[in-house]
Amino acid sequence: MKKILVFLFLLSLSLILSLPTVSAQLLVNTNQEQGLYPITETVRKTANFSDMPIENIIASVIKLILGFLAVVFIILMITAGFKWMTAQGNEEQVTQSLSTIRAAIIGLIVVLGSYAITYFVFKYAPFSGGTGTMGPAV
Repeated sequence: MKKILVFLFLLSLSLILSLPTVSAQLLVNTNQEQGLYPITETVRKTANFSDMPIENIIASVIKLILGFLAVVFIILMITAGFKWMTAQGNEEQVTQSLSTIRAAIIGLIVVLGSYAITYFVFKYAPFSGGTGTMGPAV
């Protein structure tokens, strides 16, 4: 079960991290008549990438990753709780389940803290264009 979860996590992480890289490489193509440029232009216009500043794209990617980590937390809590309920008095399995639950809660605290830091930086940093009053007005 653990190997399957690790495999699914690594597979989804590699897919999530490879998609923006592939899209960025396709947008750099200078030959407008051949290749994937027409398809890339259609996707760019449909997704309104030309109107979106880079800080919004970065914030969206960070929110996506943090949301994915929240899903991982829920999966860890469900599997640890299921293992604890089906331990049938096996102290080793109960201890392992409790340690998984503790690690998941610590991970959730780290994810919430990183979300708070990210929100603060993108809201009040001078480059974000936010309405915050911190920092010099440019």
